[in-house]
Amino acid sequence: MSALVIIAAVTLGALFLGVCARRGHDMSLEQWSVGGRSFGTAFVFLLMAGEIYTTFTFLGGSGFAYGKGAPVYYILAYGTLAYIISYWVLPPIWRYAKIHRLVSQPHFFTCKYDSPALGTLVALVGVAALIPYLVLQLKGLGIIVATVSYGAISSTAAVWIGACVVTAYVTVSGVRGSAWNSVAKDLLILAIVLFLGIYLPLHYYGGFSDMFRAIDAARPGFLSFPARGSSVVWFQSTVLLAALGFFMWPHTFGSIYTAKDERIFRRNAAVLPLYQLILLFVFFVGFAATLRVPGLTGADIDLSLFRLSLQTFDPWFVGVIGAAGILTALVPGSMILTSASTLLANDVYRGMLNRGASDATVAMIARVLVPIVALVAVGFTLHGGATIVALLLMGYNFVTQLFPAMICSLRPHNRATRQGAFCGIVAGVAVVTLTTLLHWSVGQLMPFLPDALKDVNIGILALVVNVIVFVIVSAVTQPRGAEQTHASAH
Repeated sequence: MSALVIIAAVTLGALFLGVCARRGHDMSLEQWSVGGRSFGTAFVFLLMAGEIYTTFTFLGGSGFAYGKGAPVYYILAYGTLAYIISYWVLPPIWRYAKIHRLVSQPHFFTCKYDSPALGTLVALVGVAALIPYLVLQLKGLGIIVATVSYGAISSTAAVWIGACVVTAYVTVSGVRGSAWNSVAKDLLILAIVLFLGIYLPLHYYGGFSDMFRAIDAARPGFLSFPARGSSVVWFQSTVLLAALGFFMWPHTFGSIYTAKDERIFRRNAAVLPLYQLILLFVFFVGFAATLRVPGLTGADIDLSLFRLSLQTFDPWFVGVIGAAGILTALVPGSMILTSASTLLANDVYRGMLNRGASDATVAMIARVLVPIVALVAVGFTLHGGATIVALLLMGYNFVTQLFPAMICSLRPHNRATRQGAFCGIVAGVAVVTLTTLLHWSVGQLMPFLPDALKDVNIGILALVVNVIVFVIVSAVTQPRGAEQTHASAH
């Protein structure tokens, strides 16, 4: 009962903070979607750090360590590489967005390539990637509440309650609600993760080295990369894919626009890789559970953190852990809802159906779409069986297809054309969709490859196809004369 009271109090607190965030601000489209471009270092840091500490990290990170062993370190590596890349990439995106008063990711592509059709395509790809990401948050929320409440609240009921809470404060406050709740979430999650990652190995094994020795003795080879499957080649290709796609998520790309100063990104790029190290303590929890909570398989590996917590701590402290977990679902979930609704309203409705729509109309439609997107995500959550890590990797395969067109657009003299960008993205997304639906791997598609290369992440194959099509079509469709002058102005 005490655990249930704590998680209920935190959920209501998140709703209260989210609704109060709009106080003193007229919720225009710009305020609702990008916070009026007024966020300082702390808020931008927390919005971007929110990308690290989601239910993916809290449950998926510990679950992947529990179920897979050494390959879990890809989660630590790709974020660090992405933040290093951000030092050079994010400032020019921010400058361009400020000059052109952009409010969404597709808006950037529309202006850079002078192509509303490309913007609409980017919006559709973004929404297709965001839905599994939102499903991931709701799925994690259901696991957390059902486990922490000792079965008093079912996973299905928890998903519905969480979706309603996020929908309420996103509709009212937009990205400001996410920013305010990010503060509470990161303070709580840091304290919980550090405590669990240090206490559990000490409590059950006497120390970190003793824990790893015990695991290696009981499960030889578990702490090294397997020869096939999640091998070193899989690790390297997945790290590269996820690093390139990290800022291609629409909600993460949109958080770039919220900053008031481009220097904020360089400060964050210096600090955020260090912040990533906290993930090690999440992994330690998963490793600690491998011998203490044996037998979890399939999607159930995501339960490892809470199964170990239930047998270790009093109910009230399990409630505190659950409260931290709930915030890791609500905060990223709210950012995803804001982005998905903005994409559909600003870049699909205004981009395709009514280009003359005012900002006020688009803002109203975005708010109306919030509960609709939430309902779609709830439907997939209640009827899907993929593990949390699998859901995230599928989304990454989609959004990374936007990277080639984005990086080319930052060049002073961009020779890439709108037709090339469009066709490249379509080709890459088609490969991802086909291989995901048919469960194909690179090894199955190309059995003639050396064994080492058969474990390359399928998203890399899609990216290679994307780039080849992008280059060929851009070469064939080079603008001439006045068209070229106009294109270079962008």
